[in-house]
Amino acid sequence: QVHLVESGGGLVQPGGSLRLSCAASGSALSIYAMAWYRQAPGKQRELVADISSGGTTNYADSVKGRFTISRDNAKNMVYLQMNNLKPDDTAVYYCGPRGMDPWGKGTRVTVSS
Repeated sequence: QVHLVESGGGLVQPGGSLRLSCAASGSALSIYAMAWYRQAPGKQRELVADISSGGTTNYADSVKGRFTISRDNAKNMVYLQMNNLKPDDTAVYYCGPRGMDPWGKGTRVTVSS
């Protein structure tokens, strides 16, 4: 079984930045495509970004140009750099294999002045 722990969330002002981290244990992630998802209150979970085992990335239109997904296979880590944050980015963020429902606790991001 894979244990996933998201971290790095918090309260930030509009225009600010955060870097989210996803640490995995129990299995190597190098062969899997990984993704970040988010869910805001009263809204469906949405795919934010994903990265293939080879490093190819994709982004939701709402975050393209502001967010960057990356991975460090040697450290079994996945990251999401979030710049120019907006109030609409407020959500709980989850990581997990692409195409699967995430099962971690997530990390909460609140963008507010």
